[in-house]
Amino acid sequence: MPFSAAASSVMSESWLLWGVLFGSIGLGFFVYGRKQRRVVPLVCGLALMIFPYFVSSTILLVTIGIVLTVMPYFVRI
Repeated sequence: MPFSAAASSVMSESWLLWGVLFGSIGLGFFVYGRKQRRVVPLVCGLALMIFPYFVSSTILLVTIGIVLTVMPYFVRI
């Protein structure tokens, strides 16, 4: 029983750290997109700041975060 409690604590800590990391990257994209009047970094920045509130799995959080982080480099509008 103590092992599962410790594993859940580690998962929540890692989820929190990944959420803060992607939120910070999102803030940078948002500020850049607003100042440069670029739509893709602006939208990706908003998505990076908001999506951790709706995702509870750490693996899914990291996967979506990486996709949203690299999207402005490949999509140019």
